[in-house]
Amino acid sequence: MNADDTTSAAVLEQLQRRSADPQRRILFTGATIVTMDPALGVLDRGDLLVEGDTIAAVGPALSADDAVVVESTGTILAPGFIDTHRHAWEAQLRRIMPDVDDLAGYVMATLAGYAPAYRPEDMYIGTKLAALTAIDGGITCMLDFSHNSRSAEHSDAAIQALLDTGIRGVHASMGPHFGDWDRQWPGDLRRLKNQYFSSGDQLLTLRVAALATDEIAGPALAYGPDLARVAQDLGIGVSVDAVFGTPSSEAVLRWAKQGILNPGVTLIHATGLTSEAWKTMAATGATVALAPTSDAQIGLETAIPAVDEALSVGIRPGLSIDVEVALASDMFTQMRALHAIQRMRAVNASYGTGRPLSRITTHDVLDFATRQGARTNGLQGITGSLIPGKKADLQIIQAEALNNMPLNDPVGTVVLGSDARNISAVLINGEPRKWNGHVLGVNLPALRNEVRASRAHVLNATTR
Repeated sequence: MNADDTTSAAVLEQLQRRSADPQRRILFTGATIVTMDPALGVLDRGDLLVEGDTIAAVGPALSADDAVVVESTGTILAPGFIDTHRHAWEAQLRRIMPDVDDLAGYVMATLAGYAPAYRPEDMYIGTKLAALTAIDGGITCMLDFSHNSRSAEHSDAAIQALLDTGIRGVHASMGPHFGDWDRQWPGDLRRLKNQYFSSGDQLLTLRVAALATDEIAGPALAYGPDLARVAQDLGIGVSVDAVFGTPSSEAVLRWAKQGILNPGVTLIHATGLTSEAWKTMAATGATVALAPTSDAQIGLETAIPAVDEALSVGIRPGLSIDVEVALASDMFTQMRALHAIQRMRAVNASYGTGRPLSRITTHDVLDFATRQGARTNGLQGITGSLIPGKKADLQIIQAEALNNMPLNDPVGTVVLGSDARNISAVLINGEPRKWNGHVLGVNLPALRNEVRASRAHVLNATTR
């Protein structure tokens, strides 16, 4: 299926005509399939069968009666990317501070400045824009670290935006850092779970969001026994942001002693931590979400993404976008930044010493962006690789496009060659969300008007 293939619209029409059929079959044929499964590896020319919302088979020369056939020669089928941490509500303020000096500059401008001006409708528009952009860039699962939940209505709006876009979303809810708010969080989490997350078989999941320490916003938002008890009572995971330096290292050791650090807890950034903290994280099974461009560009603690520290204790991290007010929106940038930074550091450390190099590979960073991202978001049995039994969250990348041809190394092409324009199609839970190079169901002129109006409100309210 080429981006300019005239049969593409006809195939989409077939798929949409049968969308109500829970047993609908889609057979992708002739693709190079990057499964990201250690056993299956890469299939140079293979087929992939989707039944309903699930991958039914992967292999050569598959056949399926009544399947809609998508001829995929010249493409790469890969798992959708997994974003483990993005503050989606900020999207209408994209790149408003591209050269922000440091964390304090971001916090004061965005969290103390713009955030209090947000109405529920602004939460909806920002989150919707972020999710649609994620889909456009091949991200099929996004953890929205929604830390501007000023009221129950703000939380409802953010969740509704995820629902309306069709992304596999993780709503990680936290109260705001500054300004007036209803103080409904974390108590409102139980209502949210009952109202939006009652089923275990749905696109959206819920997590508690928290900060590592009370330095920025006080003790109410800092992870500890009280919030751990909330998460345990609701049976949900926890995502902890701003895990930096000595105070966070001490917090990690404290959490371990309190018995509240476990595989259901994700630590975000994890820059400048002590070796003892890293060993404790590994021993407890805690997961790690790195934000490569955020750490390096904003200069968080050491400003070096902590991939070497994670790998040295056996933690394979997920990757994340973080704040679009200052950073790129796509996973390709995160993979390339991490790949380049780690390899630069490895060569620099061994230069002139004769010591052997220890460099990560393109396969490593793609693993972080897919399979490990799914594990970090608590969805390892659901998504992150293309194997039978997992949900059909995948992307189709043009391998013969001008910037990718000829196809010599599929993983290298995904990581180092491709970008959003090469993604012909994205399926989430077996449902096409991008097709023939366009995100489906989006009225771009109307969306532009909504985004501009929301931005105008926030900026005007902030400058008054």
